[in-house]
Amino acid sequence: MTMLELNPEVSDFLASVQGLRIGADRVQARETIEVLNPSTEEHLAQVACGDADHIDAAVDAARKALSGPWRTMSSHDRGVLIWRLADAIEARKDIFGQFDALDNGKPFAKARDVDAVYSARHFRYFAGWASKIEGRTIPVSDPGRFNYTRVEPVGVCGLITPWNYPTLMVAWKLAPALAAGNTIVLKPAEQTPLSALYLADLALEVGFPPGVLNVVPGLGAGAGAALAGHKGVDKIGFTGSTETGRRIVAASTGNLKKVSLELGGKAANIIFPDAEIEAAIEGSFWALFGNNGQSCTAGARLFVHSSIRDQVVAGLARRANALSVGPGMDSESHDLGPLISQQQMDKVLSYVGQGQAEGAQCVAGGKRVRNAGYFVAPTVLDGVTDTMSVAREEIFGPVMAVLSFDDEAEVLARANNTDFGLAAGLWTNDVSRAHRMAARLQAGTIWVNTWGDTDAASPFGGMKQSGYGREMGQEAIALYSQTKSVWLGLKESDLI
Repeated sequence: MTMLELNPEVSDFLASVQGLRIGADRVQARETIEVLNPSTEEHLAQVACGDADHIDAAVDAARKALSGPWRTMSSHDRGVLIWRLADAIEARKDIFGQFDALDNGKPFAKARDVDAVYSARHFRYFAGWASKIEGRTIPVSDPGRFNYTRVEPVGVCGLITPWNYPTLMVAWKLAPALAAGNTIVLKPAEQTPLSALYLADLALEVGFPPGVLNVVPGLGAGAGAALAGHKGVDKIGFTGSTETGRRIVAASTGNLKKVSLELGGKAANIIFPDAEIEAAIEGSFWALFGNNGQSCTAGARLFVHSSIRDQVVAGLARRANALSVGPGMDSESHDLGPLISQQQMDKVLSYVGQGQAEGAQCVAGGKRVRNAGYFVAPTVLDGVTDTMSVAREEIFGPVMAVLSFDDEAEVLARANNTDFGLAAGLWTNDVSRAHRMAARLQAGTIWVNTWGDTDAASPFGGMKQSGYGREMGQEAIALYSQTKSVWLGLKESDLI
């Protein structure tokens, strides 16, 4: 196994203990986080571990920047800075790709060409929004009054991002928050903090005032809890587990801060017998195994019409057995990397064992592979029923549960019988059915004859226990803004 050569900037970054980014300074801490390479289980980097005191300092820096040059900067100039940051990300896509391949484990080519490139596109889209956020005048009933609205930033935003897309999830939240004029305290996942710290350096380099973007890696129980409950924070944007989302909501009650949540999922994906079957098999396969199943929108519950079940299961198993699994920085390109940690690998394998004990048949994968690293073979479980744990609980790994159905009304009821509602999809050539199912499936995003499409212009978010609020598009600007109504009493002479 030969590894790709590290970019010199990446090597230098990994060689020293990376401090927190608070204002213009890199700040060290009493404790550090050891970042592991999940492909090798070896030490990768050492990062300062923020605590409540560091969150206090970061919020103070963000509050000062909010009342300083960032507040007086024109919307045009704010958009220019966001665009420059997008250019800087794209120019350094190799560096961002290597960071994500190292601390997350995903294949370098995907981390570079998808995660990094789409992060830059996301910033460019919201750079345009910075100069298009506007209020309106309202023709109120009293002719002696003039009424208009102002759309203003919420203030200091605490952003908490997950480890499955280290660069992209930061972009999803950071870009609209900056476009709306807020200042930020970002807590990236402790497993994958490298790209976020590097991004904070780039922000200063391209001209963002110190304190606009502060990055405080730390543990959830320490820095995360302190950020969620901080009375100097006006809004929390969180992506992660539903359990943690509940704790964030509880912590937010101290000052009733605004909260938006993008939480877990157990997406239903349905193949009807009139679909283009081979396209449906291919699309449904990657709906789950894309990003190694470590995605809230993974098509984890695959409902297949009983008349085509054998064909679909055979196609899924054949594809799973053909996949290449290996380190993200391997010079030999792989389809999938490792899971993020030993804990996650053990959890995934436990679900596979539990599914088999409950009666599911493992037709592909189902075991750990390679001698080092947290690698699990792509797994397909057939014969799954709705009551099995593998059909009800989020696994967050490369495990597909295949269920069969016989008619549309039946599968609609079963697809909606879940606590989650982030995404769902179907494969059919019946246009009427496509629209009918899209209207009735209870999820924030519905894919028809495709899976996983997102765009910075299109809103994304969940229903039920998959959270609330919409990221991306105009709706994301609303998440990070507040509207003020202004009334002017007019003199009679003003009306002439």
